[in-house]
Amino acid sequence: MFQFVFMFIPAAFLVISVLLSMKAFKKGKSPKRTVLTQIISFCAVASFCIICPIIAHAADASTAAAAVQGASNATGLGYISAGLSTGLSCIGGGIAVGGSAPAAIGATSEDPKNFGKSIIFVALGEGCALYGMLISIMIITSL
Repeated sequence: MFQFVFMFIPAAFLVISVLLSMKAFKKGKSPKRTVLTQIISFCAVASFCIICPIIAHAADASTAAAAVQGASNATGLGYISAGLSTGLSCIGGGIAVGGSAPAAIGATSEDPKNFGKSIIFVALGEGCALYGMLISIMIITSL
């Protein structure tokens, strides 16, 4: 029963932090400050979700027996690293495309001959996300 309660605590904390940030933004706080608050709260919840299972696993008496059978934290950390490589590369690709796509549209609207040149920069931003996904697939297949 307690396991299900502890699963919803981080989600509830993130929802509450989003609601408080939206309320602060409506009251006139700067968008940069509200985004920084969201990033800090996400990092706090992520560290909570990573550290608590490691501590619970270390406190378990059957840890030595599980390590002998081949189950270890390496598999879980491999999945976390695969998720981080995909997620962070997609965030970077989104930032790159968010800056280059409007410029490509503007250049194409001025001169349609610039479409081929400008679409290359959009594709380079998308390439970052694809490389992250490729690294993630390589990590998962090696587990």
